[in-house]
This record gives sequence, C-alpha cells and structure tokens, in this order.
Amino acid sequence: MASSPNISMFGTGSIGFLRAYLVTMRPYLMVLSGITGMAGMSLASEVSLPKSGLILLASFLSYGFGQALTDCFQIDTDRISAPYRPLTQGVVDRSHVLGVSLTGLAFCVLVFAAANPLNLLLGAIAAVGLATYTPFKRRWWGGPWYNAWIVAVLFIMGYLAGTRRIETPFPPSLPWILATVFFGYANFVLVGYYKDIGADTQSGYRTLPVVVGREISARVSDILAGAAAVALLVARLRIPDGTDFPLSNLVSWSLIAAALGASLRSQLLLTTITRDAEAHRAIGFVVHSYILGLSGVSIAARPGWTGPLLALYLLFLILLRTRPSRSQI
Repeated sequence: MASSPNISMFGTGSIGFLRAYLVTMRPYLMVLSGITGMAGMSLASEVSLPKSGLILLASFLSYGFGQALTDCFQIDTDRISAPYRPLTQGVVDRSHVLGVSLTGLAFCVLVFAAANPLNLLLGAIAAVGLATYTPFKRRWWGGPWYNAWIVAVLFIMGYLAGTRRIETPFPPSLPWILATVFFGYANFVLVGYYKDIGADTQSGYRTLPVVVGREISARVSDILAGAAAVALLVARLRIPDGTDFPLSNLVSWSLIAAALGASLRSQLLLTTITRDAEAHRAIGFVVHSYILGLSGVSIAARPGWTGPLLALYLLFLILLRTRPSRSQI
C-alpha cells in the first residue's frame, strides 16, 4: 500500500512560515490586548509619545504571541473547529511556533520591564498563565476567569509602564477599569466557547456551554456582561470631564454608550444561537463592546489620545474583515 504524501512544512525563516504564523496570531483580535495596555497607561503619570508607542506595540503583539502559544496546546479541538489554521493543517511545526511565541512574549515583557522593572515579574507570571491555560479550559469552571486574570495583568503592566514606582493613592477609576477588563474579557472567552461546542465535546473540553448547555451559559454570560457594564460606567464617572476638551468628552461618552449598546446586542443574540456556526455574531459584538468601552475611558483620561484611539478602532474594523473564516472570531 502506498504511503500518504507528507504535508510540506514551512521553515521558520521562510515567507510561508511568516504568513502561517500571522494567521495563528489572529491580527483582528490583537486590538483587544492593544487597547487593554493603553487603558492602563492612560491612567499613569509619566506618559510620553515614544513610550506610549512602544507600550502600544508590545500590548498589541502580546495577544498574537499569546494566542499562538495557547494554540500549540489545543490542536486536538482546533482540528475540528478551525481546520484552516496552520497548526491543524500541519504546515508549521509545533516546536517552531512555540519557540517564536515564547521569544515574542519575552520581547513584549522586556519592553514593559524597560519602562518599569516591576513588569518583569508580572510579565513572567502572565506568560506562565498563558502556558497553563489549556488545562483550565478543559474544566467548566476554569476557562473564562483564568484567561481574564492574565489580561487583567496586562492592564496593570500598562499602568506601571507609565510610572517609575507604585503611586498612592491609585487613580479613582483604576480598580473599576480593572474590573471592566476582567469581567469583559471573561465574557468574551465564555461567548467564544459557543462557536466550538461541537469540537470541544468531541475533544473532551468540558467548557461551560458543553456541560450545562447554551441557555444556562447565556445567564452566566449576562452576569459577566452586567458586571462589566456597571464597572465601565462607574469608571467613566470617576474620571472628571475636562473643561478644555469638550469634543473629547463627547467622543468618550459616545464610545461608552456604543459599548453598552453592543454588549446588550450581544447578550440578546446569545439567546438565539442554536448552532456553533451562528455564534460569531454574538462574539463580534462582545469584542466591539470591549474595545469601545476601554477606548472611551482612555480618551476621558487622556483627551490627547482621541485621534489615535479612534484610528485603533478603525484598524480593528479593517482587520476583522480579513479573518480567514467568517464563523471564527
């Protein structure tokens, strides 16, 4: 019997590997980590243009490197739910993706640490969290909150990057924006599981939707979304409107309103999902809500960032249209 032909693998230095790795990074979702780091830095006292640019770059890339790292441990379920991904197709070597991902994450941590040495410890903790996420995803009680605390650490790293030391008292809005990040991202993770229920069931991933079904999971999602919405409103109220920036105030409140509307839309759509392929619409609105909300509070804290943060959201809209599979977000 003739053996099956081997699938050609791309070497790490090839254009093919770079293209495949870029798909693995999910550029359209890297704005999530980008806005998280910038939201933290918007509250800091020592912010310069070069520093904010470097922190945005490191924040932006951290999602991509982190996602590629976690994909290395979830090839089994991804073969079913996302067969288009390079790791599931076997066109890139898992060890090569691991190496590049760890190197990339180390670069991001070093950028944060250069701004504040405390970030070296926090970055190492977050990296360990990413590497150990998959076992928690397999348990119905673990995935969303475990992923969310890692992103919450990124928010703190962004804040510390703009300070030379821990400043007290903390900005009044800081704990509320931190809560927005934690609950908002946990909800993004939970709603994201809706697109993979079939694959996770076959692969032994006992996520909340797999164990208790869509309806009960939707109620849990409502709680997470509600907590994020309350935290977002309180955070914005804790940042006084700047009398010298009426346009930025208007933009900030408009983004907050849009974020709350997108969140409500997502929760309503969640109750109508009957198939995995339908989940992407609800997931999309969760992502919009997260980015819009953090952009709104960041602009309130730093009115001078209005243009760049609106451009960042526009970039997200453009990148979202380039994703390889419409049903995957």
